[in-house]
Amino acid sequence: MTHILVTDDEAGLRKTLSSVLEDEGYRVSVAGSRDEARILLEGDPPDLIFLDVWLGEEDGLDFLGEILKSPDPPAVVVMSGHGTIETAVRALKTGAFDYIEKPFSLDRVLTVAGNALRQRALERENRDLRERVGQFELVGHSPAVNRLRELIARVAPTEGWVLISGENGTGKELVARAIHKASSRATGPFLDVNCAAIPDTLIESELFGHERGAFTGAHVLRKGKFEQASGGTLFLDEVGDMALSTQAKLLRVLQERAVSRVGGSRSIPLDVRVVAASNRDLPEMIAAKQFREDLYYRLNVVQVPVPPLREHLEDIPDLVAHFVGLLCRESGHRPKDFSKNALERLSAYTWPGNVRELKNLVERLLILVPGPEIGEKDLRGMLPGAEKDRAAPEEGILPELPLRQARDRFERNYVMEVLAKCGGNIVRAASRLGVDRTSLHRKIRQWEGGSEKEEGS
Repeated sequence: MTHILVTDDEAGLRKTLSSVLEDEGYRVSVAGSRDEARILLEGDPPDLIFLDVWLGEEDGLDFLGEILKSPDPPAVVVMSGHGTIETAVRALKTGAFDYIEKPFSLDRVLTVAGNALRQRALERENRDLRERVGQFELVGHSPAVNRLRELIARVAPTEGWVLISGENGTGKELVARAIHKASSRATGPFLDVNCAAIPDTLIESELFGHERGAFTGAHVLRKGKFEQASGGTLFLDEVGDMALSTQAKLLRVLQERAVSRVGGSRSIPLDVRVVAASNRDLPEMIAAKQFREDLYYRLNVVQVPVPPLREHLEDIPDLVAHFVGLLCRESGHRPKDFSKNALERLSAYTWPGNVRELKNLVERLLILVPGPEIGEKDLRGMLPGAEKDRAAPEEGILPELPLRQARDRFERNYVMEVLAKCGGNIVRAASRLGVDRTSLHRKIRQWEGGSEKEEGS
């Protein structure tokens, strides 16, 4: 429900205006001072504010400037009973949507409110579109990426909760946004929470919100991410890093589809789709009593695995072109072309850091290479093990092998070499390769199981 805040020091006007707006279906809050309005702005941000020019002895237009500095400011309509042309001009220049004089007709109020809310919705939509263009595009035409697109297309229109799995840097958030964008909730908010980045002492307040006075420093009511994502999608990234105590509370919220703020007792119904992601082996964590099995099955209605870059190296030319365009738009870098040899060189590397590593490398090259073209020589020293990771006949990879088979053979040789240098220590080798140790264990077992078959083929 659209939220409107009426801020005026006249109690009668607050009552009249709120009654009229509520009759039109708006949810209305009232404030008689700047301090009261601040509390509401922080705890329950409105979509529109009717703001008096004078709040007692305080200048409402100074407060207008403060309001408009917020990351997602509401539309503001300034009201005055002693209006002048200078006041109106100052209000509009500061950023008010409109200016109305008291006494005003209620029809005028409703017309201005409708226009202001439509304008704000358009501005938010345009901002969201600008943020999305290019930044969250699924790039590539390899079989692996096409399969991922097909899975997203099947999953997105449903209301089923999704668990995205994949190594660091593969683009799990991008997949989550693609699911949201293709869903019936696309016009609603998409909020992401990095569970690994928030301290255990704060994550409950971040997810569930808190009431005023719930703990030291809780000066205002604060909605949590579950409430803020109402009508849209909540993305819980790195959910495997969540403490067991928080997992239990999250499970209860997901089961009841309702949340209680920290320090509160009221149960608030939820209308939100949950998409979670992890780069960790959650079944292994369940076996080690580090992740709740019931939470895993609650989240894992549909699993969407995101392939590592080494499984779709043929997409590297498309990814490089995409990142060049994106970085040039975002940071003002001068566009540069990559030579054929440079692209081949990038396609021969295994990318333990996945797509994120590739993007960082492209940006580094755009900054450091002075000329208009990036060649193979510009990559020297840029890729770990760069002098050893090219498929060459002397390394036992025959030129007549199919590309995928040659790549697989190189990957096995490379991993085994790193493992040997780490004295057979899987944990150290996984850290050096930038991969999950469980994934490395699994890959080694696959190679060991398939070695006899390959030799005999």
